[in-house]
Amino acid sequence: MNESGDFSDMQFVVLSGPSGSGKTTIVERLLERSKIKLIKSVSATTRKPRKNEVDGENYYFLTHDEFARRREQGEFLESAEVHGTGNWYGTLRSEIERARQQGGWALLEIDVQGAVQVMHKYPRALTIFLKASSEADYEKRLRGRGTDSEEIIERRLANARKELEQAPQYRYQVVNDDLDRAVGEIVNIISSWRQ
Repeated sequence: MNESGDFSDMQFVVLSGPSGSGKTTIVERLLERSKIKLIKSVSATTRKPRKNEVDGENYYFLTHDEFARRREQGEFLESAEVHGTGNWYGTLRSEIERARQQGGWALLEIDVQGAVQVMHKYPRALTIFLKASSEADYEKRLRGRGTDSEEIIERRLANARKELEQAPQYRYQVVNDDLDRAVGEIVNIISSWRQ
């Protein structure tokens, strides 16, 4: 990061898409297969940890007050209240710096609201929108998780429809209809972006 807090000289990849598009699985594969060293950015959130989630590994779990204070101090690259749950999510600027110090690019797996914020601040950022091949796939994947109530699933599906409208703003769109093919396509995008 340069003195003005600008990341224009640093590399990071933004991957986002609707709930149920397969982002988490894709990210795990990208970390293994990318020719560029990718460091997964750990998001901050105000939601409570789920069973087996570890602070600083899965998320930085912050209180609402701590999150608000850090937002006001400009510590977030992006942040948003997501899915109408009252919980905030965001990417701390320090995560981009952490990746740079480890000799890699930060890989931000973030929601569409956050990605749009990043695109406005850093128009040259590498942004990739991941989508399933059909709306039925989103619903199938969301129900298959078994972690959300019917109300939350319906809300996420409604959000998915809105988020799909944002896809043209991204530099690249990748359809996750075949996991290996989608991962290979993203690996190629990242490799060619470097050159």
